[in-house]
Amino acid sequence: MLQTQEHPLLLFFIFFSIFISTIAGTTTILPGTTLYASNTTQSWSSPNNTFSLHFLPLQPSTSPPSFIAAVVYSGGVPAVWSAGKGAAVDSGGSLRFLSAGNLRLVNGSGSTVWESGTSNMGVSSAMLHDNGNLVLSNGTGTVWSSFDNPTDTIVPSQNFTVGMVLSYGLYSFSVLRSGNLTLKWNDSVPYWDQGLNSSMSVVNLSSPVLGLQSVGILQLFDPNLTAPVVVAYSSDYAEGSDVLRILKLDGDGNLRIYSSKRGSGIVTVRWVAVEDQCDVFGYCGNNGICSYSDSNPICGCPSQNFEMVDPNDSRKGCERKVRLADCVGKEAMLQVDHTRFLTYPPVFLINPEIFFIGISPCSGNCLASSSCSASTSLSDGTGLCYIKTTNFISGYHNPALPSTSYIKVCGPSAPNSPPLSDNAGQGKDWSVHAWIVAVVVFGTLLGFLAFEGGLWLWCCRNSPGFGGFAAQYALLEYASGAPVHFSYKELQRSTKGFKEKLGDGGFGAVYRGILANKTVVAVKQLEGIEQGEKQFRMEVSTISSTHHLNLVRLIGFCSEGRHRLLVYEFMKNGSLDNFLFVNEEQSGKLLNWGYRFNIALDAARGLTYLHEECRNCIVHCDVKPENILLDENYNAKVSDFGLAKLLNPTDRRRTLTSVRGTRGYLAPEWIANLPITSKSDVYSYGMVLLEIVSGRRNFEISEETSRKKFSIWAYEEFEKGNIMGVIDSRLVSQEVNLEQAKRVLLACFWCIQEHPSQRPTMGKVLQMLEGVTDIEMPPSPKSITVGSSSGINSNATSISTIATSSVPTCSPSSSLLT
Repeated sequence: MLQTQEHPLLLFFIFFSIFISTIAGTTTILPGTTLYASNTTQSWSSPNNTFSLHFLPLQPSTSPPSFIAAVVYSGGVPAVWSAGKGAAVDSGGSLRFLSAGNLRLVNGSGSTVWESGTSNMGVSSAMLHDNGNLVLSNGTGTVWSSFDNPTDTIVPSQNFTVGMVLSYGLYSFSVLRSGNLTLKWNDSVPYWDQGLNSSMSVVNLSSPVLGLQSVGILQLFDPNLTAPVVVAYSSDYAEGSDVLRILKLDGDGNLRIYSSKRGSGIVTVRWVAVEDQCDVFGYCGNNGICSYSDSNPICGCPSQNFEMVDPNDSRKGCERKVRLADCVGKEAMLQVDHTRFLTYPPVFLINPEIFFIGISPCSGNCLASSSCSASTSLSDGTGLCYIKTTNFISGYHNPALPSTSYIKVCGPSAPNSPPLSDNAGQGKDWSVHAWIVAVVVFGTLLGFLAFEGGLWLWCCRNSPGFGGFAAQYALLEYASGAPVHFSYKELQRSTKGFKEKLGDGGFGAVYRGILANKTVVAVKQLEGIEQGEKQFRMEVSTISSTHHLNLVRLIGFCSEGRHRLLVYEFMKNGSLDNFLFVNEEQSGKLLNWGYRFNIALDAARGLTYLHEECRNCIVHCDVKPENILLDENYNAKVSDFGLAKLLNPTDRRRTLTSVRGTRGYLAPEWIANLPITSKSDVYSYGMVLLEIVSGRRNFEISEETSRKKFSIWAYEEFEKGNIMGVIDSRLVSQEVNLEQAKRVLLACFWCIQEHPSQRPTMGKVLQMLEGVTDIEMPPSPKSITVGSSSGINSNATSISTIATSSVPTCSPSSSLLT
């Protein structure tokens, strides 16, 4: 009798615990618990609420609405795991943790959509861990986990090894036993392959494992490797501790690293595997041609012989209006210029579909072969012809591509305009004759005008009036905001044969010049530039699109043959170093404290704009006094920004410029061969701040500093309260605002911390200098481990030990600087 009275109480506690675990999101999930698609606020959460499992509306939305059960990061990152690889259910669906130990996704009708397959394995509980791993456990250990069954995403601490696959639609990503990572279309066409390339020594590898570190470094591990191999860096690897980074295979077939700060709801792309989206096989579907509108990939059909499979979704490809089977013997080869059909031959194998023949045979042989559907002839002198014998054709069109492609259609082919309708009428012949007459008349008139114009230019090219006209045109072009395109002869003439040199920079010599419109300019003659015409113009456009009071204005450029020059506004007082490091004979050029403080603020504003206010983050990569220029009123402007990407990335002498005048400004990550981010500029700016205050080079070692590195000596003196000992001794007789000097030094010591995550952003530095925010005493800038201070993982190693063999280079685009 006593036992029967206790059962209701026991049942009450069981049902109460299930209710609490369902509603409140407790850590342990008991069998019998259910999540419902109709209640998207109901969830199973990790202990610290970093991750939660709940239903999400399917995107893009459907009618009636559909839902997926997914593990989601609270910061707003896309789902990191989903039941059934994104399988959708209706509003009556649910995710059930059955008493038999099975996790089952069911539709509103009760039909099973997906299940974990763990029935009768002794599963007694489930838990969503703080790292995002959903685990089903029995009394002894893990029976099933989401980490071992990934969908399209991996998170930090999740191992991804041979046999595992990330998939999205027809695309998949996997790790090969050779140590290579591969992206495939339809599990048959590998269009991206990167890693160890160890096919010849596969016997030396066991099961390579891919891992994403919390700082955003993607690494390959293997017991037979002496050290992990770095595959990729997230561009914000040095930023913050409360940031989740994930590796995700997207529906467009590309592999990306995303990051999101907890609670921000903002997700940012930090790395992408295939830089050119049109190189992803099948992106535009069968017979689709991928091209670009501005920077966005778009899909189209080869010609009017084709039509979209789905007019509402261009990525579903194109189909012939007349099937080849319906016109046997009447086929024709449609020519598509500047286009190639993507072909990815297997590694270490000779592809039988590649031949060395001319352009005409490339088309003719395909037309004559019943198995050939398309071909691509490379117009680069190699005579290579790619024959496509498959029924799936994936194309890429770009005006810069040196290739011509052919695709088999039912003739006649219509590459440009739609075919004439059958009822064109009897006026057809007359319309053709009228068109011919119009062309002849227009061509004759145009030729006459061209002859007259050429004659006038020849006669008047050296007259003052002509120069004035050119000057007015240049002024209009300059006023429009677009960079002016100068010829090499124009700049040679304006600089009097490059006579008056203003100085030498890390990117080349600078000369004074006067344009035809009497504008005084500084002409920089770039060295070591390897980019072609198109790439150079693109980078110049990026630089010229930045407009800020504290950035030197780019007026124009010259890209002619091997000549690459940039034309800047002229800064009357030259560079900051000419006023900081002066001797006694140049005492008249000594800057007082007021000027120095304003220069520090101006430079900080310019760098803040480059890092945080431009459409794409631009990392300067060479911040130093020589690149801070002063106008006639001693207002400071940052110069040479965005130029690092123009350099040849294989030129190590120019990449690590410690012997070319920038010694003392390089952040530790340069020396450790880690990627360069905006925090590298912050370090360099901090060293400049120290020089502005002290009036001496930061890398100078003397008896006065006890033979110590100057930054460490300055920190120790500041810590003792001896601020005047750090300030330029030549300013002692002048009035120095000690409160400002203290703020500058504190900001400086924060900027030059060894690990990037300990440095503030430039926006924060500017607030420090302006006194908007309070500044705490920073730790010593001496070499410290990542594990010291600021709550960073104490198990981490010193930044100098994370080095890899890659050479860091800078890029003025989207902050991905690897």
